Amino acid sequence: MRRALTLFFSATLVTAAAATPAWAAQGRAVIPSSHPQWATPQSKVADASPSSQLSFRVYLSMRDQAGAEAAAQAVSDPSSATYRQYLSPDQVRDRFAATDATVDSVRNWLSASGFAIGDVPSNKAYVQATGTTGQVEQAFGVQLAKYRVAGQVLRAADRELSVPTPLARDVLGVVGVDQAGQLLKPNHTAGTTPSDVPPEAGFRNAPPCSDYYGQKIDTTDPAFGGEQRPYAPCGYNPAQLRSAYGVDQVPSTGAGTTVAIVDAFASPTLFADASEYARRNDPAHPLRPSQFAEHIFPTNSALEPPDQCDAAGWYGEQTLDVEAVHALAPDANILYVGGSDCQDASLDEALNWIVAGHHADIISNSYGDAGEDVPRSEVAAWNQISIQAVLQGIGVYFSSGDSGDEAARLGAPAADFPASQPWVTAVGGTSLAVGEDGKRIFETGWETGRSVLTNGAYVPGPPGAFQSGSGGGTSVLFGQPFYQRGIVPDALANQNQHGKKRGRVVPDISTVGDPNTGFLVGQTQTFPEGVSYDQYRLGGTSLSSPVLAGIMAVSDSLVHFHHGFINPLIYATAKSPSINDVQHVEGAVQRVDFVNSTDASDGLIVSARKLDFPNLTIHTTRGYDNVTGVGSPNGPAFLYRP
Repeated sequence: MRRALTLFFSATLVTAAAATPAWAAQGRAVIPSSHPQWATPQSKVADASPSSQLSFRVYLSMRDQAGAEAAAQAVSDPSSATYRQYLSPDQVRDRFAATDATVDSVRNWLSASGFAIGDVPSNKAYVQATGTTGQVEQAFGVQLAKYRVAGQVLRAADRELSVPTPLARDVLGVVGVDQAGQLLKPNHTAGTTPSDVPPEAGFRNAPPCSDYYGQKIDTTDPAFGGEQRPYAPCGYNPAQLRSAYGVDQVPSTGAGTTVAIVDAFASPTLFADASEYARRNDPAHPLRPSQFAEHIFPTNSALEPPDQCDAAGWYGEQTLDVEAVHALAPDANILYVGGSDCQDASLDEALNWIVAGHHADIISNSYGDAGEDVPRSEVAAWNQISIQAVLQGIGVYFSSGDSGDEAARLGAPAADFPASQPWVTAVGGTSLAVGEDGKRIFETGWETGRSVLTNGAYVPGPPGAFQSGSGGGTSVLFGQPFYQRGIVPDALANQNQHGKKRGRVVPDISTVGDPNTGFLVGQTQTFPEGVSYDQYRLGGTSLSSPVLAGIMAVSDSLVHFHHGFINPLIYATAKSPSINDVQHVEGAVQRVDFVNSTDASDGLIVSARKLDFPNLTIHTTRGYDNVTGVGSPNGPAFLYRP
């Protein structure tokens, strides 16, 4: 059983710290790129309290990283002789995991340094430990402080972490000493502001809105860009999305597959909300208790109160994920896995638990960092988990982000991590028009320009000001993976690179994400009149990832095997009928929103939302593009693929 993160420190542990000098006498070795770039002297706010407690994980290097990557390519590449000859968790552990001797060496050093030792997972990915800030500073040769970054005050070391030289080859990285994990945020938005709508505060759609795309046209307000625009859909229901992506055309609803969803914490009304949503909007496909399971890591109460992040801020994300997966794959099993916190990067722990035990066939992750300013040692840990997933035939999906090219937030274009990893599928977002018959009228890249109707005129005028959109761009962390060669244009792969190097470009594939053509969700929220269940339109690439996960669950069930890591397959068939080549479409929708988010008592906001906003460095084009990837799933041709 997993040990709780809050542990008692006895006098015995303090005495054990006397063994530390024996390790230190053997010299120190720096863990490369283990210091966040944002932790600068100029951004320092204060020293960390030496008595504060924290939990962290020392990730261990694989025995044969190159061999593991070669094997991962072989089992996922359609041209390989060992394509889909997946390994079991035991086989991965026996061939590639750290040895028992390595685990013992790291564990003994941590124990001798005064730490309480926690989990060592079955795949020997890491050794978990808990101690004080002062103990961490002594063990890793750093000073911990609080730094201001992205509107938050987060803990980090003042330099690269170091370990005793004999352990240098065994330690891949350390997760949890800094709080870079708190920069991972849910990628969902209701489209009212550039930031997420806090799920704990109630939100309702304002009328008028449409039951399907083009049902109602705004004929009372001034034309936008010379045209009267349709009112945004109220939120597509499950049947509309199944129809739009052709899932209703095949004799499978995902039975026999398990989709895992990873988020921070757990909404106490998650299953009740998802069940009520299915009852109201998809009564032929109820969410049965036997289909749903949860694994929730204990909340890390050792965190200092000023650093506690808002657990309820993730509840809307979880609700969206579960309802979207069930909408596309009504008979698939859903496993919700909640990390213990959202600031000490415990999401990696949750992901590793699923992979190490092969608890799911597909994993949807709808969160990410703004860009890739994550300590490289932590990046390596995430990447190692993803490699094991590929070896075992588990498909890992990450939303590509909701801030377009990130230039507005970061000052320069950037891809988002963890979606930028080469061994995961980065899922971008589209604007989807579903007609009265449930068929796809058009699908274009999701990048939204917003113009507010002010004194009879739209401000700013067409195409408006960028609000939100599908994340995309070229990684500065990862080189071009084998499956993107010859498909991703060099003009994209060469961005953000030095010389003639080519980088990993995201996203890989896309589904609906635009909140202006988004999904109807149901959630228990807090309204002025009290707490109650209600429904509203939601979007973001947090929608795109679980939609694709549901589609893949149907495909796995239909063809009676697990596709696992699909990137090599979708790039190899990018120009086939199985992929809908998403291209630019000129269009806009009209939005009406409550000023106070719940009712008209404080007035209304009328705005026009330009689809596929053009004024970014990423663009929707023919063929592969860095807004939608290779395109979107194209019905039975995609679902029946070998």
